[in-house]
Amino acid sequence: MTKTARIYQKPKNAMQSGRARTTVWILEYEPVRQQQADPLTGWAGGDATATQLRMSFPTLEAATGYAEREGIAFHVIAAPERKLKLQAYADNFR
Repeated sequence: MTKTARIYQKPKNAMQSGRARTTVWILEYEPVRQQQADPLTGWAGGDATATQLRMSFPTLEAATGYAEREGIAFHVIAAPERKLKLQAYADNFR
C-alpha cells in the first residue's frame, strides 16, 4: 500500500477579509480506506494515522521537493482563480 499525498494552497477562511496566511502550501495524506464506526460507541475511527499529519511549506516547489525526496506519490490541486468584481464607489449608491 503506497501513501498518496495531495498538495494544495490553503484557502482563505470565510471569516477572513484579507489574504494573509493564504500563501502557505499544505501537504496531507489521502485516506487509504474509509473510517469505520465503532460498534460500541459509534465513533468514527480507523488505523490510518497518516491522515492526521498535515505539513505546511512556504512554496509549491518546497512541498513537491519534499514529497519527491521522501518518495511520496503526490498530486497538486491548483488554487482556483480569484474572481474580482471591479466596480466604482458610486455603484454602492445606485
